[in-house]
Amino acid sequence: MKNKILQQQLNMEIMELLQRNKSLFLSSLNADGSPHSSYAPFAMKEDELFILISGLAAHTQNLLRCSQVSALIMEDESQSDEIFARLRVTYDLQVNVVESQSVAWEEGVAILQARLGDRVTQISQLGDFVLFKLVPIKGRFVKGFGKAYEVLGGTLAGQDVIHISPRMLSEGSQL
Repeated sequence: MKNKILQQQLNMEIMELLQRNKSLFLSSLNADGSPHSSYAPFAMKEDELFILISGLAAHTQNLLRCSQVSALIMEDESQSDEIFARLRVTYDLQVNVVESQSVAWEEGVAILQARLGDRVTQISQLGDFVLFKLVPIKGRFVKGFGKAYEVLGGTLAGQDVIHISPRMLSEGSQL
């Protein structure tokens, strides 16, 4: 993005949205290739998202099987002035399993516990919970009608944020 001030503003708005929300929606693929929607509480460290989910859940099995997932984080509809244009960010993410009881596991659990409370400590001790580190590949930030941005650079806020215009879409640009 050529306008550095706008770039910084968009980066800040994305990070504020992530800070205000404690859960994300996951879109993963079942073994037969059909889509599966779910949610999980999350925490952040730099440009990584952490989720701790039960191995009994369908989405856990999907994440163990497939190394990519999509996540949506959006403002609560009760906070939105326009239900058709809620503030939101979606990411395509690389899925990484964090080895149980490793140093990385302890760090991830501590990050989740600091954000989400003592319940994390309790469930992390259950044998079926899996800790995942999700790393952004790319994303899309939507602020409203005509205010959609491609989030590029493999970071949560985006090293580059590019406005998506109807012209870009009509010309067949790959987003």
